[in-house]
Amino acid sequence: MIPVEIILVILAVLAAAAIGVAIWFALKSKNEAAQAQSAGESAKGIITQAEEDSRKVLLAAQEEALKLRNATESDLKEQRQEVQRMENRHLQREEQLERKVQAQEEKQLELAAQEKEVEQARREAEELKAEQSRALEQIAGLSVDEARDQVVRRGEDQAKHELAKRYYELEKEYKEKANENARKIITVAINRLATDVVSEVTTSTVSLPNDEMKGRLIGREGRNIRTLEALTGVDVIIDDTPEAVTVSCFDPVRREVARLALEKLVSDGRIQPARIEDMVNRAQEEINTTIMKAGEQATFDAGVSGLDSELIRLLGQLKYRYSYGENVLKHSIEVSLLSGMLAAEAGANVQVAKIGGLLHDIGKAVTHEVSGPHAEIGAEIARKHGINHSSYRGILEHHSDDHETIESFLVATADAISASRPGARRESLELYVKRLKDLEEVATSFSGVERAFAIQAGREVRVMVKPDDLDDIKSATLARDIAKKVEEDLVFPGQIKVTVIRETRNVEYAK
Repeated sequence: MIPVEIILVILAVLAAAAIGVAIWFALKSKNEAAQAQSAGESAKGIITQAEEDSRKVLLAAQEEALKLRNATESDLKEQRQEVQRMENRHLQREEQLERKVQAQEEKQLELAAQEKEVEQARREAEELKAEQSRALEQIAGLSVDEARDQVVRRGEDQAKHELAKRYYELEKEYKEKANENARKIITVAINRLATDVVSEVTTSTVSLPNDEMKGRLIGREGRNIRTLEALTGVDVIIDDTPEAVTVSCFDPVRREVARLALEKLVSDGRIQPARIEDMVNRAQEEINTTIMKAGEQATFDAGVSGLDSELIRLLGQLKYRYSYGENVLKHSIEVSLLSGMLAAEAGANVQVAKIGGLLHDIGKAVTHEVSGPHAEIGAEIARKHGINHSSYRGILEHHSDDHETIESFLVATADAISASRPGARRESLELYVKRLKDLEEVATSFSGVERAFAIQAGREVRVMVKPDDLDDIKSATLARDIAKKVEEDLVFPGQIKVTVIRETRNVEYAK
């Protein structure tokens, strides 16, 4: 059992605690009331201040609104004034336009009246013109269409005459300039490179010491001559010509081998089949050596290097080939040098032109073995032996009118120059006479021509015209037409000069 004193102590403690709690709550309530009163006073002050600030802001807003209103009224006033000014200007423009329209209408009325007057005058002029035309037709005996045709024909004739005259003057002027430059180049080239001409032969003659040698050449039952002909491929002609025999063959190299072998046999005096074969072999070797030396010398003379040995051999064979009395090898060298000169003048490739000129007739070395044009044969040979394309075209096209390269054209030009220079070639009498006759026939085929004469070995034709039928201008036109027809109808080397002569003679007799 707990003592009473302890219980009292505990009760006292609890009572004290309760009193302390009550005091604490009382003090807390008092502080909260004081704080609430202070907060209310602060809130009243804030509200008062806020009301004061709102009044100030409202007053400022009212002042600003007043200012904006005043500014807006001022802008509106200015805009109204500007609109008023624009309206005034538009009114003025409208008035001006109305005045212009009115003036335009007045002008249109005036123009309409004038147009009527003009139309009336035109009708009167047409009637007057018709009356005059009828009067002129009655006087002249021609209708309007007939008179118009005569005027047109007269105008055409006059225009043709003027054009022909102008063409004649221009042609003369430019021909003089072109001929002057061409003469300089061609004359220098021909003078520097003109070579001697060797007559063309198809047979070779071998001299004999006496006519007894003919029998020895024939041999018993003709065995010697048959052996020689079999080994060389030639025909040995033994006729009544004293102390001479003739060797005939279309191949110039074989003919030269036979000639040389015959000379060796005649000089040696021992003529029998075995000896003939030996001499033919020796002659063949000598000719081969001569051919190579001739080909090498030709390349040296032309200034061309680097050719294949087979090309040099074929080139050397041209030493024994002739065309129209001209040695083909000398002609080829001349064409090569001419091509080089022309290429240098024209700014083309000099070496390409030289090679094309030197080899342009190389096909003639084998034309007795291969059929076809020598230009195509030579071009194919050159192509197979590594000749460049431009030089190949020069060989192929040296007789053609169409040229792929400038060097090809220059080779053809040099070939024509070399062939047509005086004394370079000669023709047979039949071909010569035929060419002259054809040339004269072409010239006399034109109307107004009285006579025509081919002169200077067919390199010029002189045409005499009837002076009553052709005047000087038409004579110039006739010369051009004849030259053009000669180019189209005839084949000729070089060029042909056409000279038209118009001569007027006045003859009177004193009685």
